Amino acid sequence: MDRLAAMQVFAKVVEAGSFVRAAEQLDISTTAASRLVGELENHLNARLLQRTTRKLSLTEAGRAYYERASQILADLAETEAMLDSETAQPAGVLRLNAPVAFGVRHLATILPRYQAQYPQVKIELTLSDRTVDLVEEGYDLALRISSQLAGNLVARRLAPIRVVACGAPAYLATHGAPHIPADLSTHNCLIYTYGSIGDEWRFSRDGVAQSVKVAGSLRANNGDLLVAAACAGAGLIHEPTFLVGADLESGRLQQVLADYQSPELALHAVYPSRRHLSAKVRSFIDFLLLEWGDAPPWDAWLNTR
Repeated sequence: MDRLAAMQVFAKVVEAGSFVRAAEQLDISTTAASRLVGELENHLNARLLQRTTRKLSLTEAGRAYYERASQILADLAETEAMLDSETAQPAGVLRLNAPVAFGVRHLATILPRYQAQYPQVKIELTLSDRTVDLVEEGYDLALRISSQLAGNLVARRLAPIRVVACGAPAYLATHGAPHIPADLSTHNCLIYTYGSIGDEWRFSRDGVAQSVKVAGSLRANNGDLLVAAACAGAGLIHEPTFLVGADLESGRLQQVLADYQSPELALHAVYPSRRHLSAKVRSFIDFLLLEWGDAPPWDAWLNTR
């Protein structure tokens, strides 16, 4: 059995909805198409299609196999195109993973522009705050926010992620602003529990690092919730500017401890290997660098500070 041919026929049958239409599109006989899919099922020891006189439907195994097979076929087509031309056009399905809040706030608005430039690329985006296994879970690319990444992956720095302490004008008018990090001990600090530092907020000034233990009336594992609570005057937060940049620019929040720096993070594009980097992945990374870079839009508030 030619496994690649069988995979191509199976994918075409799924997309066409029948053996007859798939055979016509592939210019083979219906008998040959049916035989190849049958041989593929025997090889996999699993039924991929439920066949009735009226319609075809995918089994659970068939659906899983089709998702991976269609990706393999798209990658193969892209690889062949790359070898045929020095200017390979990005194409196929780009499987992308990104953090939830960052994806909603900053990816959603630029994906249409990327796809307008590269209409042959389809994006399958998963938002998750857990660290996914790119190889095991079949991702082409992940966006990660960190100061340091694991060494078994290839990473490209895309943009800085600054962290600032801030609060609403109403809160600061009532409680005053902290002048040094130690003053935070007298303030209601809203704490992000998903991060590694939790209730320990870190700062530095003139090369001297400082950390302070904070406490408050609200702890949550979602940064957007804490930002909304801070804007409502509930307390101070210590959050990345991709979450609070727009509120700092509008004045809904005001930075405190501006003379102190918090440890800077970075947004990285992470992928399994730098070898044979596909055109779709390369084009997406280049696009993000142009969109964000060293002066990302979430830091526009720095120009009006």
